[in-house]
This record gives sequence, structure tokens and C-alpha cells, in this order.
Amino acid sequence: MKFEAEKKVVVEAPGTIANLVCGFDVLGLCLHTPHDTMELKLIEEKKVIIRSSDKYSLPTEPSQNTAGAPLLEILQEVDAAFGFELLIHKNIMPGSGLGSSAASAAGAVVAANHLLGNIFNKNDQVRFAMSGEKVATGVKHADNVAPCIFGGITLIRSIFPLDIISIPAPQLYVTVIHPQIEVKTSDARQILRKEVLLKDAIRQWGNIAGLVAGLMKNDYELIGRSLEDVIIEPIRSILIPGFDEVKKNCKNAGALGGGISGSGPSIFMLSKSRETAEAIEKEMQMIYQRIGLAHYTYVTTLNMDGVKILNQA
Repeated sequence: MKFEAEKKVVVEAPGTIANLVCGFDVLGLCLHTPHDTMELKLIEEKKVIIRSSDKYSLPTEPSQNTAGAPLLEILQEVDAAFGFELLIHKNIMPGSGLGSSAASAAGAVVAANHLLGNIFNKNDQVRFAMSGEKVATGVKHADNVAPCIFGGITLIRSIFPLDIISIPAPQLYVTVIHPQIEVKTSDARQILRKEVLLKDAIRQWGNIAGLVAGLMKNDYELIGRSLEDVIIEPIRSILIPGFDEVKKNCKNAGALGGGISGSGPSIFMLSKSRETAEAIEKEMQMIYQRIGLAHYTYVTTLNMDGVKILNQA
């Protein structure tokens, strides 16, 4: 493959919400905010250089970095005689539950694919990005990287082989509160039960099917009824201060429903209108102000595009 000196691209890599309450590891949603910005350029030597302009002290060793690992795989697959240099401007805090590692992985892959002439389809890009998630969590999963690359809401029917379905959805507003504590995905996975009661599995399957059907039918009431998790949330919610109160008060304020964003600590709520979403934001803020825990909030909508090319040279 031909090397073009100093060829570079800048991308915007959005945050995501994984699981969507009942769809552990199979459902994900792409947000407009928050997002990272990443600049990738080709270099003459076959290696990956990682640079960061943020305060998070993430690994710069490519194989240990969620953006670097996918880039190494891409270089190996294309048998390149060149390499990549990546500069990351990270705004999505690691351990926030908003797909920070996925944004790094997906952003790097989409940028590399663009520089290489778009030789990989979206499934291939997800496949590469999943290696970044393995660095972060120890497990290859796609519920964050798939919506980050495809945009909108995605269903991962299968990982091996990779089978991703884009789910159409009505207009939805998303309110997120991010308490300023860290919950590592790897730790949040460790506390989960290894076995599930059949009655709970049946109820969960019904909720996943109901949520997908509600999204496709633009049925807000069905969406709300289906945003229930009887397997993961009861365990993980103990890691998030004020979770039960936030969920109760937000539903009383008009939210369709919501829950833990990814592995937490962020909490998200879905609404039909911006007015309701902003009222929910105030409810969330009041609870955490009373608890005395620092926090950020976002009111945003579905991002149907995923990783976005900002400019190129």
C-alpha cells in the first residue's frame, strides 16, 4: 500500500451508552455529547505512536492503549510499510460509563480506514475496535464500539461471527448525569452473578424484545415498559450513590425510563421532549447536590452518524 507523507485526518469520536438497561452486551446507543477529538497521520516507519493532550495519564504503549491496539492490528492486516501517529484530545472521562475506551478505539479505526482509502466496511471496523475494548476490559464486546461506528442504536446479535443490526428509533432525548467517581468496567463485570434464574432470563428476554419492538414501532409506552433490568442493574446499582432515588424521581418527572450507562457510574434517562429532558436534568442535579457529590450533566439526542470526519490533509 502506498505511503503518503504527512497525510492526516481529524475525527470526532462520540460517547455511547451500552446495554440500554436490559440489553447487556447486545444493545448500544450513540450520543452527540460528550465526544473526543483525535488526529491521526501516516508516518514512514511501521509502528504506532500514541500522544495525548489530556490529564488522564493513559498508556502510551500502543498494545496497552485502547486506540493503539486496533491500529496495530490494522497495520498487520494490510501488511503496511508505514505506521500511524495518533494525538488524542479526550473529553470522555475513563471509567465514566459513557464509552471512553470505545471512543478511542472506534475513532482510531475510522480515522485509519479513511487514510487507507476506506478499504474496510463497518463490520470490519467494529472487529478492529473490539481489540481496543479487550485492552480496557479483558473482553471483546461491541455494545459501545458498534453504535460509535454505525451511529444510532445498534443490536449485536452475535460477536462470533459478528452480526450487527441498526435499529430505527423515534426522536429521543437523552439526559445523563456523571457522578465524579470511577467505576472500571473490568471491576463491574467481576461482581456479576455467573448464573441466572430461568424466570429472570425469560423476563429479561421479553424486555429486550419489547424495547427493540418499541423503538422500531415508535411506541414510546412500550419503550418505557421495556426499560427494566432484573439481572445486572440490581447488582451494579450498589456502586452508584443515589441511583434508586435518581431513577424514581426522574420517572416521576416524565422520563420514559433509563438506568445505568454501561457499567456506570453515569445514569441516563430517555424522554420524548427536550423540555422533559431538561426537567430531568434538574432532578438529577438536586439529588447529587444534596448528596454532596460532584457531577456533570448532559442533555443530548441520538447521534445517527457515529464517528465523524472533521477535516483532512
